[in-house]
Amino acid sequence: MTVTKAAAGTKRRWLPAEMTTAPILPETAGPIPIEPRYALLINPFYRKDPSASFGKHVLTPTLALTSFAATTPLHWRIRYWDENLLDGTPPLNPIPQVVGITVHLTFAARAYELARWYRGRGAKVILGGLHVLSCPEECAPHADALALGDGVQLWPRILRDVERGCLQSSYVAAYENDYSEDPPPRRSILPRHSFLTTTSIIATRGCHNRCGFCYLATEGLRMPYRMRDPKLVAEEFAGDHQPYAVFIDNNLGSRRDYLRVLCQELRPLKKIWSAAVSIDVTDEPGLIREMALAGCTGVFIGLESLSDDNLADARKKSPKTSDYARRVSLFHDYGIQVNGSFVLGFDHDRKDVFARTAEWVEENRLECATFHILTPYPSTPLFKQMEASGRLLHRDWSRYDTAHAVFRPRHMTAEELEQGYAWIYQRLFSHSSIWRRRPADWRSVPFYLAMSYLYKRSNRFWHLLIKHDLVHAVWSPMVELTRLRHIRYRARLLSGSDTALMAGSVVSAGV
Repeated sequence: MTVTKAAAGTKRRWLPAEMTTAPILPETAGPIPIEPRYALLINPFYRKDPSASFGKHVLTPTLALTSFAATTPLHWRIRYWDENLLDGTPPLNPIPQVVGITVHLTFAARAYELARWYRGRGAKVILGGLHVLSCPEECAPHADALALGDGVQLWPRILRDVERGCLQSSYVAAYENDYSEDPPPRRSILPRHSFLTTTSIIATRGCHNRCGFCYLATEGLRMPYRMRDPKLVAEEFAGDHQPYAVFIDNNLGSRRDYLRVLCQELRPLKKIWSAAVSIDVTDEPGLIREMALAGCTGVFIGLESLSDDNLADARKKSPKTSDYARRVSLFHDYGIQVNGSFVLGFDHDRKDVFARTAEWVEENRLECATFHILTPYPSTPLFKQMEASGRLLHRDWSRYDTAHAVFRPRHMTAEELEQGYAWIYQRLFSHSSIWRRRPADWRSVPFYLAMSYLYKRSNRFWHLLIKHDLVHAVWSPMVELTRLRHIRYRARLLSGSDTALMAGSVVSAGV
């Protein structure tokens, strides 16, 4: 099927106004008092993609802001606010002395709007995040100070200078300190009822790949692969008292020797977790078994493309695509769900890429799939290549969200690429495709169907849960059921009686 035929079957997705428009910041008639030594950390609103699940926005909180909060001096009051939880406007009275805003290119305009509002009322605004690092000249006029690099190192210095009245215009830190010295995130500031789990953990930073389209390839970003002491990671997991954790590492499996030790530390916790790994972690099948015994129920894998030529152009170190199916089956053999991530619009992609990719996902029974339109992030090699060849269509950062075509594809139009993107999501999460991808083991089918329907086909339900702060309350029983089921599976795996039971866990890398 070509993209032209695919587009004919696409439908308009449901998208309520709350998911497209940020809360209006009010005009104030008179001055609002400023509270000294009060810092507010904001994750700005961003427009939601109706093709994807709204659930991914409340899976787990941003780790950056809670990590900064952990370094806040005790005599400062600290508050966290995520505009995507649909709780209305951020705290406005009293005005914080300091407002820290994380900036991503897709919500840069909203970050600037928030900065302008708070600065206009006397707050000192600090902007940090990847977009600040890649486009500092653009961000500087909107802030009192920029945090360039590792915010965990910079945040205490910034607050100290605010107290002394000598705030600098920019602060710079590299990502080369001993990672084990970083304090655990300050999760006490989070609205726990708003997230499926508050245990977002990062054990490693960096990746052995240096893909030209990835934000890790941003000019000026040097992030060597760093690892935390596995014992500290396990203690952090245990200390948050949640049954399920999400490792948000770029690639937890970049160092397989480290992952093996980490699994040994996680195994006694009898909890469950998911993580992003690269497909080459399957070079050691025994390690996949260790992951399962340690509680891994799902992996997010950047397969990116089914074309070796595309992977070579992207400079991704990956096994041959012809071996992807065998490697995916290794995860399934040990009850680990696979969320395969694919990028659409590479230079070797033609109009049949959408149907071919969908058919491959169905044939290999991937429990979940995530799709992205190739997006040239500022200051990456891909951006420079597209800019030099005149292929960029615009610099409206709000559309650089991997759901819009912002460049001229080589073998189709931008419109055809967007139509194909919408179609493949519709195809993969149709009733028929969900059924075709059901696990081979009949015992796992009910759990798989629950995940597919509740996560991917229930945006109206997710909107209701988010709006009424019911995410954690509704999902907790399902998470605990999955944990208990996985404990039983591990016992059978150790005894050698069952190696393919858990392929339908509700909790996976897709949730």
